[in-house]
Amino acid sequence: MSANLATNLTRTAERHGDRPAIVLDDVRLSYTELEASARQLAGWLRSRGIGVGDRVALMLPNVPAFPVIYYATLRLGGIVVPMNPLFKRREIQYYLEDSGASLLVALPGDEVTAAAEAAGVPVLAVGPEGLSSYVHGEEATDPVEEVVERAGDDTAVILYTSGTTGRPKGAELTHDNLQTNQATTTETLLHLGPEDVVMGCLPLFHVFGMTCALNTAVSTGAALTLIPRFEPARALEIMERDRVTVFEGVPTMYGAMLASATSAGRVPDLSTLRTAVSGGASLPVELMRRFEETFGCQILEGYGLSETSPVASFNHPDRERKAGSIGIPVRGVEMKLAGAVGEGEEPEGGIGEICIRGENIMKGYWGKPEATAEAIDADGWFHSGDLARVDEDGYYFIVDRKKDMINRGGLNVYPREIEELLYEHPAVAEAAVVGVPHPELGEEVSAYVVLAPGAQATEEELIEHVRSQVAPYKYPRTVHLIEELPKGATGKILKRELRTS
Repeated sequence: MSANLATNLTRTAERHGDRPAIVLDDVRLSYTELEASARQLAGWLRSRGIGVGDRVALMLPNVPAFPVIYYATLRLGGIVVPMNPLFKRREIQYYLEDSGASLLVALPGDEVTAAAEAAGVPVLAVGPEGLSSYVHGEEATDPVEEVVERAGDDTAVILYTSGTTGRPKGAELTHDNLQTNQATTTETLLHLGPEDVVMGCLPLFHVFGMTCALNTAVSTGAALTLIPRFEPARALEIMERDRVTVFEGVPTMYGAMLASATSAGRVPDLSTLRTAVSGGASLPVELMRRFEETFGCQILEGYGLSETSPVASFNHPDRERKAGSIGIPVRGVEMKLAGAVGEGEEPEGGIGEICIRGENIMKGYWGKPEATAEAIDADGWFHSGDLARVDEDGYYFIVDRKKDMINRGGLNVYPREIEELLYEHPAVAEAAVVGVPHPELGEEVSAYVVLAPGAQATEEELIEHVRSQVAPYKYPRTVHLIEELPKGATGKILKRELRTS
């Protein structure tokens, strides 16, 4: 039997064809309709030369076109390359060129057009009408009835991620990676069934939303109700309207919804909500307590990374939940703490780097064997870069990050990318970007800049210089113009001193 992830959709369409699959306000696709649209679009993709192993870049918000293209690409044996729709030209061009994409599917826009032309990649523009012309309009072709067979270790998705060195790397997630992780999430954590309604606030281009919302819903016949851009009041309204049973989000979403309900003076009826899941960043214990008291539900916190498909550990619903903990390893996954990368012994003091091994670990970084070898050791342990402690019951608690990556509201910001942009400004001599504490987002992006001799630039000018070239969550909200950056004996910038200054 083929391991192709697309078989989940064909199987669910056979079993639960009349049930709602995707909901976006007045748009409702049944599983029969979703499967038919994926078959039809696969025909269009095949007519454009897309086949086994070809990469299709998918740069869309949470709209019905996303799952249609996702499953159509997988149906042909292709590889999906999800991208943030907020990306600007240089980011888009890099992703297209590095992945070797054969097609970009995106909302129309000047930056999309310019980046795609520079990369030599054709664009399928998804306008207000969605994919109607490609599915049942003038551009429609013969549908693809069969699902191409794929082996379990064949790549299904290339999901870009990064640490603080180099540019973003594409984590190759296989069909087995994604299939086993969604099955574990579905069966042991969420206990999903066809009667459930999952709230799709998390971006589907992010591994959290892709695995825990899209793939789990499609595998079980649950409905996935979408919101293209998170707005707390709107999210609460949809949860009440569609009688959502499972909500998945990052801590900032929980805080925003709580504040929205408080300011509105009305708590919506969320009596159908049985499980809420939090990931992407640490959830403050006080926020967890207040949200649960207000909305009468339980929040379960977990942990994972793009490279782990993503779920590695979780506070299981049938076991003790420990507030502030990321729980215990999930089925099919091992975790341990280690000292420096490559050392197997437990670190002193009980705090060490989280290492993960199991069926969820990526195949490797696309086209980067050296980076893969650095991340996954000879025994198959993936070194996360996150520091934690573990208690006597085996529950893990994140205490710090080994890497300098900034976690802004659950979204990763990579300092080197921002620093390189600052260095492109003619007035900048040196720059360092760090994360500073923020009460709602967890961390905010802050830059420290030394101007070149005789050069002039304002803090606002430098902020705008970066803001115009990257997604809105990445640019620094503060820039500090200083005389010199703190450095060690070798000339290395001491970022830890900047964080405490």
